[in-house]
Amino acid sequence: MSSDGNKKQFWKRNAAKVPGSIQHVYGAQHPPFDPLLHANLIKAGNKPPPVTPNKPKKATTFQEFESITSDAWDVGDDDDELLAMAAQNLNIEVVMETANKVIENHSKQQERQRLDDTSELEQREEDTQEEVAEEEEEEVEDDEVEDEDEEEEEDEENRSGEGYVTSPEMSFASQSSPYTDSRLVKSHSEAPIGSPKDAAGEHAALHRQRSLPHRPPVIPLVARMADQNTSGTPAMTEREASRLDKFKQLLAGPNTDLEELRKLSWSGIPRQVRPITWKLLSGYLPANAERRESVLQRKRQEYFGFIQQYYDSRNDEHHQDTYRQIHIDIPRMSPESLVLQPKVTEIFERILFIWAIRHPASGYVQGINDLVTPFFVVYVFEYIEEEVENFDVSSLQEEALRNIEADSFWCMSKLLDGIQDNYTFAQPGIQRKVKALEELVSRIDETVHRHMQQYEVEYLQFAFRWMNNLLMRELPLRCTIRLWDTYQAEPEGFSHFHLYVCAAFLVRWRKEILEEKDFQGLMILLQNLPTMHWGNEEVSVLLAEAYRLKFAFADAPNHYKR
Repeated sequence: MSSDGNKKQFWKRNAAKVPGSIQHVYGAQHPPFDPLLHANLIKAGNKPPPVTPNKPKKATTFQEFESITSDAWDVGDDDDELLAMAAQNLNIEVVMETANKVIENHSKQQERQRLDDTSELEQREEDTQEEVAEEEEEEVEDDEVEDEDEEEEEDEENRSGEGYVTSPEMSFASQSSPYTDSRLVKSHSEAPIGSPKDAAGEHAALHRQRSLPHRPPVIPLVARMADQNTSGTPAMTEREASRLDKFKQLLAGPNTDLEELRKLSWSGIPRQVRPITWKLLSGYLPANAERRESVLQRKRQEYFGFIQQYYDSRNDEHHQDTYRQIHIDIPRMSPESLVLQPKVTEIFERILFIWAIRHPASGYVQGINDLVTPFFVVYVFEYIEEEVENFDVSSLQEEALRNIEADSFWCMSKLLDGIQDNYTFAQPGIQRKVKALEELVSRIDETVHRHMQQYEVEYLQFAFRWMNNLLMRELPLRCTIRLWDTYQAEPEGFSHFHLYVCAAFLVRWRKEILEEKDFQGLMILLQNLPTMHWGNEEVSVLLAEAYRLKFAFADAPNHYKR
């Protein structure tokens, strides 16, 4: 009887299910956090476990696994399959040996690069010294030639005084040819500026700079997020003005044709009408113009009702871990000049906390915090004309801030409703999409796929973040907003079309990927892709390629297979 009681106590706890619990996300930390792996490493310390040949390690018991993930699953549900996936053992020796090899290889590569840079710098200094010596010799020769020219001019003046006549051609040539080769230079801009050695040195330095897979830590902020491309063309061309008129005419009607609005929005939405267009396409606002104001008032009141009901519980025992993790993650977001403003931080904390406790199946997961930013920035543009980068959000009226907060919450909730399986236990949605990405890339570019297989690069190691954050960590914010214009217009844009965007994005770096010849070089490149100067042109090309892939593969699943 006692044994039955113990089993019952083990299989079903007395504690109720805690909503809004936190689960660790693979890929959110570097190196990624794995409870099983870290638990073993903490016990083992720096000493590797003893090796027993031909004797398998003891499997992790279900009780140990249950104690580790006590807040990440519901004991009453049938999750045997998911638990089996999560409870796989990792070979610590292989992990440590691989890590040591990666560090050693990377150190050798850096040392070789340092030696190459040092020898190149010494060679450049020698070339510079030789050029300086040559210039000094030329200056001496020029001085001697000028002295001779002055003596000749004096002789000519003396001759003219004695009755000799100098021809105009001779006098003009003597005055305008200070160079020893007697060339006629019309202006200083035509004179030689730099030596070929200088040009070669600059070219080598530029080539080396471009070859490094380095990405500056500061991404261009929202100041250059206006609808322009990287070539610096004006923000409002004639074509863009015409598109804006089409949007205004469509939105001015009593009932907005959402299908026509999606067609217009696929190629990008003008900044002036982006807020209302996003609200319509996400399903937050109705198509009927007369009902919009009443719906907005009702939804905003409902959100602040949640604040009054739930937000005071953020310091309770059951919710304090969730709130603390949100509080830690927000300062890591970008753009820092926006999210680090105290007023913005408070708004983001409320939005994320309320969403977490209203969705206990997933709770708060790292990565969800990034999805608030595009909505918040777009809805701030409803109330200001200037850029957000240097704007003090607290200077807005309190009513405007409340509206922006509520609208951002509801639109983010609509987005997450379509991809919530990305954030539930074991994150099966992301695992399926990463697997589909691998199969798709193997079909569209087998060379890239085999190259990554050759150096043992797993797609999950870099594409997890692409799915978890919807490429927000890979692109500047202005590009993310342009990308989301199309995602809002595309059916199942965030859940389905995003897969083809990721495939096109990976193949876009084909040349750089094939140039890397080791594991660490590939991982550094794929986690720091040089997109900080991207604009509308690059995003439009990426989306067009993604649409081509979708057209070829979406309705023909057998194309995935060989």
